[in-house]
Amino acid sequence: MTTTTTALVTGANKGLGYETVRRLGELGWQIFLGARDADRGKRAAVELAEQGVNVEFVHLDVTSTDSIAAAVAAVGARITALDVLINNAGIPGAFIPPQETQAADFRAVFETNVFAPVQVTHAFLPLLRAATQPRVVMVSSGMGSLTITSDPDRVESTLLNLPYTSSKSALNMITSQYARELTGIQINAADPGYTATDFNSHAGYQTLTEGTDAIVRLATLGPDGPTGGYFDRQGPVPW
Repeated sequence: MTTTTTALVTGANKGLGYETVRRLGELGWQIFLGARDADRGKRAAVELAEQGVNVEFVHLDVTSTDSIAAAVAAVGARITALDVLINNAGIPGAFIPPQETQAADFRAVFETNVFAPVQVTHAFLPLLRAATQPRVVMVSSGMGSLTITSDPDRVESTLLNLPYTSSKSALNMITSQYARELTGIQINAADPGYTATDFNSHAGYQTLTEGTDAIVRLATLGPDGPTGGYFDRQGPVPW
């Protein structure tokens, strides 16, 4: 009996999320495209379906516990197990000089980049645990690496942003902690690299396909693959 691999991608109506859905769809997976904006999410799902992707739109505002619960119910009504969860939704926040940054500048960024992946992962754990080989991918950033952002030869060292960088560092630790406790679930963080998206006004030098290489690799890990790691398209990333 052949079973179809199932996946949910959050923040997937554009950019890295959209490309991730497209690439996993090419593998014949059943994909749930999560998006906060219903109109944009539905349009994205229609576009991808026209390309042959087995995709369904799921309304999902990752900052709303009610929306997350509704998404779990919607997905659970369609499948009995979720093989892969990709926590992709994120926001950059405003690039404010550190000396001018205040606590209020962190709140929206942490709600989306830190608290939301925890809420979404927790809510989908029953469906993940029902899968034979569940995997969770946290879409992080090289800007969350203390090693990389301290290296003057890396572009990340020139980008000063207290809320975004610290939110991704926090997400990395969350990934590591989950991996230690949630045995049987492979949980890893992906650094897409400097990719041309609306996050950086399309200034990145990587294509969307290159930017999703690490995400797709971690989503498609075999049973002997890593857990609790941090990877870009070249391999392990230093914490």
